[in-house]
Amino acid sequence: MIGYAALSPHPPLIIPVIGGSSLEDVKATVSGMKEMARELVDSKPDSLVFLTPHGNVFADCLSALSEEELQGDFRNFGSKLGTSRRNDKVLLDEIETGARKAGISFITLSAETLRLHHLNPRLDHGILVPLHYLEEAGLPQIPILAISVGFLSPLELYTFGVVIRDAALAQGKKLAVVASGDMSHRLKNEGPYDYHPDGAVFDQQVQQILRAGDSEALIKMPEKLRNNAGECGYASLLIALGSLDGSIYESKIFSYEGPFGVGYLCAGLRPKASTPSRLEKLVKERKESINTSRNEESTPVRWARMILESYIREGKRAKLPPEMEELRQQRAGAFVSLKKNGQLRGCIGTIAPSYGDLADEIAGNAISAGTADPRFLPVDENELDDLVYSVDILGDAEACRIEDL
Repeated sequence: MIGYAALSPHPPLIIPVIGGSSLEDVKATVSGMKEMARELVDSKPDSLVFLTPHGNVFADCLSALSEEELQGDFRNFGSKLGTSRRNDKVLLDEIETGARKAGISFITLSAETLRLHHLNPRLDHGILVPLHYLEEAGLPQIPILAISVGFLSPLELYTFGVVIRDAALAQGKKLAVVASGDMSHRLKNEGPYDYHPDGAVFDQQVQQILRAGDSEALIKMPEKLRNNAGECGYASLLIALGSLDGSIYESKIFSYEGPFGVGYLCAGLRPKASTPSRLEKLVKERKESINTSRNEESTPVRWARMILESYIREGKRAKLPPEMEELRQQRAGAFVSLKKNGQLRGCIGTIAPSYGDLADEIAGNAISAGTADPRFLPVDENELDDLVYSVDILGDAEACRIEDL
């Protein structure tokens, strides 16, 4: 079961030996962190799951460190302060199995994998900052997990939280989940990024969502708002809320401030009673949304999708339907682009005709966009329902002058 979930900011400057005199500027956050840490420790978890946006973050999967002992320190911030914790390998194996069954991309990173790919084998500050406060509050030597978020869809992130919950139930363990992340980084021009008015809007909406216990509203938060806010806590928080799926939770906002242009929000969530799971409803809505978008596709886009889906699922090209025969009557260059969760997932095209007709042009480029774009791994069958396609058909080349560009 999940006994407690927390949202924790992670600026290293709230560590006294690092922040020094700057602690006065973040005293609300320091106070909030101490209160959150006391509540989490009082919940007496058997294990502690950290969700961080500053570990080994990948575009297409979540990941976790898998070594027996997890270590880290603040050397990058001028301090030798550090800690080590035992990794909960049994729980990690249970989560890995559950993620596979749920169709969620999740990998564990061994020492050899970390070395070969020049990845970070140590606990990052997204974990070390809240862990410091928890240890100061008397956290016993319980094992932890160090899980890095990935750029997955909101529904996938929420589902992964459900996987964590189910793994805890299967193991008969009481877990605490710490969602590490800061709010908007665009509250002021003096911050790390330029000011954007959506920064404050995002931070306010997250607080309202937590107070209302409305996890669904966070899942459906507009992507544009999140991007404009320049945040790093959305994914961690969404996973944590997924771990509370099936529960009504009581929330506490311990502190919020943004003295340096970054929003620091510290909150605690405690499950109080059972409620029907949201997941089935969310999955149904997602399928209905996909079906609606598919029904609105143009002929070239539908053909590109049919081709790639057939090629990946069956290893062969689909046959051109009679109603798309018009594509046989044209020749042109074409670009096929794939996006997943608003991010480019593949794009291959031709600036002039390279095939006998437009149908084959689109087909060839659709397969290449999904399987041969050197910037990405080939599209997996589990991703097909999340892809959004576009097809740009080029006209004849026209002469131009440098002044026209």
